[in-house]
Amino acid sequence: MFNDIGALELLTLVVLAVLVFGPEKLPKVIQDVTRTIRKIREFSDSAKEDIRSELGPQFKDFEFEDLNPKTFVRKQLMDGNDELGLKEIRESFDLRKEMADVTDAVNGRESTSSTGGASAAAASAAATATGAASTPDLLKKPAQPAKDERPPFDADAT
Repeated sequence: MFNDIGALELLTLVVLAVLVFGPEKLPKVIQDVTRTIRKIREFSDSAKEDIRSELGPQFKDFEFEDLNPKTFVRKQLMDGNDELGLKEIRESFDLRKEMADVTDAVNGRESTSSTGGASAAAASAAATATGAASTPDLLKKPAQPAKDERPPFDADAT
């Protein structure tokens, strides 16, 4: 519940409590708060047990934390029951390989991987067959024009 409270925040709360309640009343306030929290926990536990007993024996292993959508999805998809074949899909998907294939296709190089190499080679072959110019290497600096030469005008860029 209070996992994200740091030392400075805790110290600030203690100082505020001492200023608001005073050093004489602070121990009694702390006792009252802990007693109230303990009663709330007991009430919650008894309510959970009543619900489990009313649901019947088929729900004896029911956990209320499973009602949280994140927990439910994690339990259903990430645990041992792999009815949908998600484990195989997760293991076969390699983002680095996919990005390397895309980069190779964009740069017009042939991919080194076996699965994506055919598609990248086919894409570069199709671009060459249609007469498209090879893609320029954007990492190279362009050749410097002569001092008297004006740069080309691009109406779309202005």
